[in-house]
Amino acid sequence: MTAPLEIFAVAAPGLAPALAAEIREAGFASVVESPAGVTFRGGWPEIWRANLTLRGATRILVRLAAFRAMHPAQLDKRATKLLWRDWLRPDIPVRVEATCRKSRIYHAGAATQRIEGALTAAGIPLSPEAELVLKVRIEDDLCTISIDTSGAALHKRGLKTELNRAPMRESLAALFLRAAGFTGTEPLCDPMCGSGTFPIEAAEIATGLFPGRARSFAFEQLASFDPEAWETLRQPPPPRATPHRFTGSDRDQGAVAMSRANAERAGVAALTGFELRPVSEAMPPEGKPGLVIANPPYGGRIGNKKALAGLYAAFGQRMKSGFPGWRVALITTDAGLARATGLPFGPPGPVVDHGGTKIRLWQTPRL
Repeated sequence: MTAPLEIFAVAAPGLAPALAAEIREAGFASVVESPAGVTFRGGWPEIWRANLTLRGATRILVRLAAFRAMHPAQLDKRATKLLWRDWLRPDIPVRVEATCRKSRIYHAGAATQRIEGALTAAGIPLSPEAELVLKVRIEDDLCTISIDTSGAALHKRGLKTELNRAPMRESLAALFLRAAGFTGTEPLCDPMCGSGTFPIEAAEIATGLFPGRARSFAFEQLASFDPEAWETLRQPPPPRATPHRFTGSDRDQGAVAMSRANAERAGVAALTGFELRPVSEAMPPEGKPGLVIANPPYGGRIGNKKALAGLYAAFGQRMKSGFPGWRVALITTDAGLARATGLPFGPPGPVVDHGGTKIRLWQTPRL
């Protein structure tokens, strides 16, 4: 019986706890959380399933080998002994990315050359443009070799083709929804919806759609890939029925049009609704109270913080007057902007790196 592989799901910095919770709920084994992501164990079918079904992971890496290497000759010798053909195909090129930290092998370029030499000796072709990436990390003289089984980052699901400015990545949105306690069993409203990421993500969670259903993955180019088993695994379960609606509004007609088109491509147009409205006129969907979540401008790439105080104040006023009984989750960079809403936020969540911008999630109890 083949030993389980070590699998690493990369998380956005600050949101590894939410990703670990998702992975545990999905039934994966030996889950261990770290600042950069979550480690768990399984075979290749579990790796395929992780790519297909995990909403919050950035990408899925698989550790192929780990060994001590004190100098380049030792790295060369040990890399050459690896059974590369068990993992890689002679007809699919590979690209090597190496990093060195606190090690006697300190030159990443030299490490890359040694691994490339071992691959060439095994008959594995190399290409700087290859989609299949082998990641080599040498830290404290320990060389770890992993394969990126995802390819394109997992937030690129092949469905959201129309984007507005500074969009929220789907994987990040999924983890913020989880951190806000959203499970798909309540309605959701985003009164500054941009291209519709939060309502669409919420509708997919509620109905149980696989996030990776419309894209391909790098693992399909590996020697371990079984097309028939994969085709069986990726067959979707029947969508769950839900009585709830997941809505958004925006003052920009182009954003509303983008949201509607993206929801149509995702197959959730019947469960979502997008309207042209300023935040001061936002309306909840019909039904019981649920979750409002918003990712307004921060004053970095878009707008100015002083000018934005009025927008945040209008948001807070509308939440208090138009959304009684709803919980509010707000994503922003600035505690002053959060306070400008006048909403009863508790302590903010951890700092999250969103494309170099440090953001946090602020939440209220039910209003």
